Amino acid sequence: MNFDILIIGSGPAGLHAASVAAQAGAKVGIVDDNALPGGQIWRQGPQYAPKGRARQAIEAIAQAANVTRLGGTRVVQALRPRELLVEDASRGYAIGYRKLIVASGARERFLPYPGWTLPGVTGAGGLQALIKGGMPVRGERIVIAGTGPLLWAAAVTAREQGAQVAAIVEQAPAHAVRGFAASLVHTPAKLVQAARMRFDLRATPYLCGAHVSAAEGDGKLTRVTVQQGHKQTQIDCDRLACAFGLVPNTTLGTALGCDIDEMQGVLSIAVDELQATSQTDIYAAGECTGVGGMELSAVEGLIAAYAALGNVAQARAHFAERQRYRNFAARMHEAFALDPQLRGLATPDTVLCRCEDVRFADAAQHRTWRDAKLHTRCGMGPCQGKICGEAAAFCLGWSRNGLRPPFSPARIGTLMAVQTSVQAQS
Repeated sequence: MNFDILIIGSGPAGLHAASVAAQAGAKVGIVDDNALPGGQIWRQGPQYAPKGRARQAIEAIAQAANVTRLGGTRVVQALRPRELLVEDASRGYAIGYRKLIVASGARERFLPYPGWTLPGVTGAGGLQALIKGGMPVRGERIVIAGTGPLLWAAAVTAREQGAQVAAIVEQAPAHAVRGFAASLVHTPAKLVQAARMRFDLRATPYLCGAHVSAAEGDGKLTRVTVQQGHKQTQIDCDRLACAFGLVPNTTLGTALGCDIDEMQGVLSIAVDELQATSQTDIYAAGECTGVGGMELSAVEGLIAAYAALGNVAQARAHFAERQRYRNFAARMHEAFALDPQLRGLATPDTVLCRCEDVRFADAAQHRTWRDAKLHTRCGMGPCQGKICGEAAAFCLGWSRNGLRPPFSPARIGTLMAVQTSVQAQS
């Protein structure tokens, strides 16, 4: 299975890149671990059919005969040059490409605090995904906490399905939030979207400069403690959706040898003005290159595809639009920068690594991420440090190590088949 252009991820960046490449007549492959296209922001579900811009982007590739969509498929590892090992529900196999566009998106950042492993506690984006997948929340009391615009989107989704949003808890101070809201005049579409969400949730308490300091319950979440300055408030709830922003998914880029940037303690795949990485014929677009929202991801996908096709003039035609949304992203990151005091949320007995059940105190006594892994198995479970690694980077100042393949749990048959293939060729 070989493609002129292979795209990893079918969110806004991947879909827009695939549409451009398909219109140019290229043989396109698009890989995503979700069964249906759309990524997190355009996630489909029983009551969530794509509409508007999402529908246009999805239909554009669905109607193209030269696009092969590989849904429910994960990248397991990079093989030989221009070849990836992937696995779906039934088998593992290799995919070849001439040009690669990495549009692997971002994931939520979680920080440890007492009770964060209780049933009923998820991320804000995680709550959205569960609801769109069909999880009933009607009549449930939900607290949504953390930082950034995603909190509002999750709250709207929950409210639409009959949940009672007990509070939105934002760690950024009120003056920073007000300044960010005022800056939305530079992006009218974002301003209209924010105004609509604020109106829909006008009766919901919005607590700024606050954070959840503990989640409580006997085997299941029943209430949370919110710290706002010197004031503590307890809120009864059935669910807590709490995450502290998004971090780019850089695993594949790192494995392919792409340079990585670090800004404000967050890693992203480094790209030039044409979305090209440091590796020849490998491009990156969307939130794996820096979190900035759907509009920025979409235009970066267009630029990456035009550049991969050699149409530099058409790529440059989108530079101004990209810069407008990059400016929006910069204002967002400045407004919702994490308060350093969040590093102290965990108690010594708070679990840091949920996969291997490692306490915060047991990990914190070590100097580096590597030392902690060797002595406690921290980061060696199924998530391979995707959750605790980011938490440790923020709370303990540890540098992150790139994941070793396989990047996600894979069947032994998949790995054996590849080994057999390599031996046969050598």
